[in-house]
Amino acid sequence: MNDPIPSSLPAKPGHQFVIYADSCSGVPGALHERTFASVNDVVRRLYPRPEFILFPGDEIIGLTADADALRAQWRHWLDTEMSWLDRREVPLWHTTGNHTTYDRMSEDVFREVLKLPRNGPPGQEGLSYWVRRDDLLMVFVHTLWSGLGGEGHVETDWLEATLAQHGDAGHKLVLGHHPVFPINGYTGTYQREIGHEYRDRFWDILVRADVTAYVCSHILAFDVQVHQGVLQICTAGAGTAHRMPEGVEYLHCVQVALDDDGLRYQVLDTEGTVRERLRWPLPSFGEGGWTTLPRGISPAPFSGAPAPGTVIALRLSGHTAVNAAAPQTILCAPVPGMIAPLWLGLRGPKQALTLILGRESGRSPHYWIGPDLLAGQDFALDVAFHPDMGPGGVLWRTTGNTRWTSFAAASATGLEHLSWPAVWSVGHGQDGPDDTPYTGSQLDVAVALSKQP
Repeated sequence: MNDPIPSSLPAKPGHQFVIYADSCSGVPGALHERTFASVNDVVRRLYPRPEFILFPGDEIIGLTADADALRAQWRHWLDTEMSWLDRREVPLWHTTGNHTTYDRMSEDVFREVLKLPRNGPPGQEGLSYWVRRDDLLMVFVHTLWSGLGGEGHVETDWLEATLAQHGDAGHKLVLGHHPVFPINGYTGTYQREIGHEYRDRFWDILVRADVTAYVCSHILAFDVQVHQGVLQICTAGAGTAHRMPEGVEYLHCVQVALDDDGLRYQVLDTEGTVRERLRWPLPSFGEGGWTTLPRGISPAPFSGAPAPGTVIALRLSGHTAVNAAAPQTILCAPVPGMIAPLWLGLRGPKQALTLILGRESGRSPHYWIGPDLLAGQDFALDVAFHPDMGPGGVLWRTTGNTRWTSFAAASATGLEHLSWPAVWSVGHGQDGPDDTPYTGSQLDVAVALSKQP
């Protein structure tokens, strides 16, 4: 199939581009040469073509001690597998990766072959760098620098200074190979994410600089989540044959539009079908759009599967109990004859805000963990359910704040397959007032819905 695929276009001024990564190719006749070609076929069908392409790592299979073999893989990838791309017209920018920059030799080959800008920190020239396109700043960080310790180690002082230097940029993206936050339950300091000792400082730099998104790969999946208003977008479906996990993830590329209204993307599989899409930021949920839910069981304000682009928001306020550890229901959506498929409440001595989703009869539910609510204290939170964001689409913020954060989860899917029950219960579970009751002195719950275009 060679039919053009319409690109999402930004308003003017704006930017439209493609992100994909983790092809692990470079070997003639190998499996990944074929799988990578199937994704490239989709990128080539995009119309209009992207203004540039971002590839956050693992272009080639690499991981060899032979520098000449590594160079040969790069030559095959650039001169044969990517020969369709005129890089003078459509620039291609890379990050380092664990298959390509795993020691000092491979770092030297990476510099030599790709000839990327040498404006990074001392010792990382051609490995970390920045690119400015009009009002868009892109900062590429090396998450495996041998000079700092290797895989999972990342320098932050230069990142902070570079973002400050370009504080006038209207849009800022930071790219690195390793995620900062776990994806689909795959976690491990250095091996799966950047070293956990770097996480807080790294992300705080992005938040304070008002970065739109951190773009990464490494985990063979597509995933989006948000932390303190900054997106983490993982795309690692450019050709590596296995998935994390199989049966859920798929080979893909991501086409992005970015303008003053925000970021929009569409995730395309190897047939050119849009499998996922998002418009960010979320709607504002004006004060007049909230409906207060009565205490106890009542008809739900909506039921069934929400239309694509629908965001369901809850406004929660109240006063927590003292010395409570047993589960306390805030909202339950019961179905006769089965365990409630959705339960939101507080669990444990820290009264952690928790979402429990049931998926299949006889299978364990999935958990999303939000903030701890202090005992004996007032609270005011907004919770949003955005099925289009997959497992990252359960979000919270303090009421009045504009920055959302995804709940922590170990699931590879979210609410995208949930058919919302026709009855909701506020303040107690599915079996009546004595079933996991909310034991604080006050609880108020309101709901709002928004349909994004």
